[in-house]
This record gives sequence, C-alpha cells and structure tokens, in this order.
Amino acid sequence: MNIIIINGPNLNMLGIREPNLYGSATLADLENKLLAVAEKLNVNLAFYQSNHEGKIIDVIQESLGKFDGIIINAGGYTHTSIAIMDALKAVNLPTVEVHLTAIETREDFRQKSYISLVAKKIITGKGFDSYIDALNYLVKTFS
Repeated sequence: MNIIIINGPNLNMLGIREPNLYGSATLADLENKLLAVAEKLNVNLAFYQSNHEGKIIDVIQESLGKFDGIIINAGGYTHTSIAIMDALKAVNLPTVEVHLTAIETREDFRQKSYISLVAKKIITGKGFDSYIDALNYLVKTFS
C-alpha cells in the first residue's frame, strides 16, 4: 500500500510555532515516527508539505494512480479552501483528515472544515498520534 501524507501551511514550523499547542517536536520528527510505523505495517509513505494552496492541489491531483490513500493536515486551508476539497473529491482516493489539536474546541473559525466533507475519517487532538491512527485506519480499511 502506498500512502501520501500532505501537510499544509506552517506545519514546517512545528517545534517553533506555538509549542504550547503543537509541542517541541519537528515535522522531521513526525515523518521519522511515521516511517517507523509504516515499516511495521509494510506500507510505503511519501511526504509533502507546502505553504502554497496551488502546490497542494497539484500534489493531490498527481496522487491519482500513484497512491492508495491520502492523509492530509491542510493547516489553515482546512477552513478556507474549497479548491483543496474539490481536488480531493476529484481524485476520489480514501482520505483521512488529521489535526494535531482538537480544532472542534478551538476558535470558531477553526471549527469549519471543508476537508471533512470528503474525508472518510477525521482524527483531531491527538498530536502525532492523529497521523498514526490515520495510517492504521487506512491500512485496516482499504488494504
């Protein structure tokens, strides 16, 4: 099974940005943790992070025929990007939306997610374990 993990804006700043919310671990730490889990599950992972909406859309579109599933933390685009939602809908790959924090308990503007309208599952508020749970879900449900 081949899964792509897409991270949106500011996730490259993990470890620096608001450590009281996101912790001190970095995006590289997250990727290394996921690679260890994927090895045990016999899954191939690819990672992509961008602060640019159009580039995220391009990667989603390019995933068709290459990947069996998508794990996405669209960052701030979660709450604003109909275009990312449409790209996910177009490729129709099993998608899990993840967030490090519990967006449903944060500011009002963070509680709306366009991604959730097309995601098979939404996992929030578990830090890095949100991604691990998403990986396990995709493997158990779609492999």
